[in-house]
Parts: sequence; structure tokens; C-alpha cells
Amino acid sequence: MVRKGYGIYCPTSKACEVLEPRWTIQILCELWDGNTRFNEIRRALPGLSPPLLSKRLKELEAEGMIERVENRALGTVDYFRTEKAIELETVFDEMARWAQRHVDADIALSDRDAGMLMWKLRRRIDTKQMLEGRNVVRFHFPDSSGKHDTYWFVAEHGSDVDLCIHDPRHDPDLYVECEVGVLTGIYMGRRSLSRDLDDGKLFLSGDTRLVKNFTKWLPPSVYADVEGIAAAKPSL
Repeated sequence: MVRKGYGIYCPTSKACEVLEPRWTIQILCELWDGNTRFNEIRRALPGLSPPLLSKRLKELEAEGMIERVENRALGTVDYFRTEKAIELETVFDEMARWAQRHVDADIALSDRDAGMLMWKLRRRIDTKQMLEGRNVVRFHFPDSSGKHDTYWFVAEHGSDVDLCIHDPRHDPDLYVECEVGVLTGIYMGRRSLSRDLDDGKLFLSGDTRLVKNFTKWLPPSVYADVEGIAAAKPSL
């Protein structure tokens, strides 16, 4: 990455010269999360344009932080972190925990792109905690700022989850309706599922087993139990 630096010998400043360019850390975090293909990263980071993503990937590869692996037989390209980038896991983990404690909930839960949230949650679904056979869960977000406000998870017990933006033509087993920030807050441990249900901020309608096991098949983030988390105020 050739760019003007800070001109400071401080090691932290030198690290920032590599990691500070917009979207660099987010791309590395998506690779850490298992999104190794170009379109997977794009869907997870909707504010990142394809040309800029391509540029950042090339920069990270030149810096020796990722490796581009092409499978010509399948026509696929994956990007994997090198040991140089993997060393940053503990740094990013501590940054996330710091944010959970010190970033106000009204800021942390202000994003309204439902597509980004659903793309993230699809990897967290534990289908073994769902019903036997096919499970269809319909989500509606009336305040979504993205292209769509309705999404479906179609999941087979013990298998991967399909995220649909068009009606899969299967009767939903569960209907979920709330604002984007409500579900984000529940997932991130900043809001209370039971309180939001009681306050009418979250509506669950359908199979009682899916309702009862909501936080089992949709488990909270690994950062939801951070000590001293900055929780949302009841009025939010």
C-alpha cells in the first residue's frame, strides 16, 4: 500500500498507515467471519463499491495480508488471510468489546440496512435448534433503509440456511416483525427480547416451538455477554 504516511515513528501510527484506509478493517473482519468470496464481502458491506473492494483486496494482497486462491476448475476465487492478518484477531476482538462497553446504544443501533443484518445473521442460525424438516421464517422491517424490507430464511434441520429476498412460495412457520435496530439490539445483547416482546416492539407469530426457542436457533453475538455493555434505554 503506497500512500502518504503520518511521518511519525510511533508503532501505532505505522499500524494505522496500513489498516486505516477506509473499509480495510471491515474487509479483514469479513474474511475472519468466513466470507471469502468477492460477492459475499460485497453483500456483507453494502456501502462498499465493487471498484473500491477490488482495490482494497489488491492492496491487502500486496501487503501480504491476504492470499488470492483461484480454482479454475470451478471458476471461483477465494481470499484467505495470511498469518500476518490472523495476528490481528485479538486486536479486532478487543476493539469490538471496547465498542460494546463504550459506544452508546443509539449510535450502535442506528444502522437501518436490513439486508446487511440478515446477511450477517444467516451464518448464525443453528438449524439443529429448529423444527425437523423445512423451516421458513419471514422477517419484515418497516424501517429498512435498504432495497428490501422483507426477507425469508429457508432452513432444513441441520443444514445451511438460504436467505431469500423474494417470496420462496412456502408458508412461513414463523413471522417476525420489528425495526432493524430492535433485532440488531437483541442479537448484540443491547436489548432485552422479553422486554421488547412485552412492549410490542417485536412481534413473533407462528409455531410456538420456534417462538420459545428464538434465541437458541438465532443465538446472540459472541459479544452479547460483554461485561459492562452499553444497553439500549427502554424508550429506544
